[in-house]
Amino acid sequence: MLSKSIEAALNQQIRIEAESSQTYLSMAVWAEVKGLEGISSFMYDQSDEERMHMLKLIKFVNERGGHAHISELNAPNVSFKSFKFMFEKLLEHEIFVSESINELVHISLQEKDYATHNFLQWYVAEQIEEEAMARTILDKIKMIGDDKGGLYLFDRDIQQLTVNSAAETPSA
Repeated sequence: MLSKSIEAALNQQIRIEAESSQTYLSMAVWAEVKGLEGISSFMYDQSDEERMHMLKLIKFVNERGGHAHISELNAPNVSFKSFKFMFEKLLEHEIFVSESINELVHISLQEKDYATHNFLQWYVAEQIEEEAMARTILDKIKMIGDDKGGLYLFDRDIQQLTVNSAAETPSA
């Protein structure tokens, strides 16, 4: 059974994950309108992934005797001054999500809720991966600079981008 404080904190994270999905969705739309099909496709996929993170939390809360809440969301930014700026905002957002997950882990340890602590470890690893991906993308964008040919190639290649994170288990 979840304590009321953990249930409230998890419900806040559900909202954050929903807002993350909307943030990526607004980035996808912006990129699509700008003709950046690869970036747009990448962002649509990220939006779906964030929605799955939200649903995983909802199921966990309900399965542990709590009641997941679906709340109103803050509207995301819908325009960006450049694709570089958009990815900088993406990294800032992922760092915010990581801090929120870390706070949840802290609360679960304070309350000795080891089931929730164990469940949250997946999110901790996921956030390491998300931040690493955003940093890798920004590194590539910095290499491109103002080169339109570089942007074209980046837009084409981002759909295949994978980042091997330190949190992942090496494959044999």
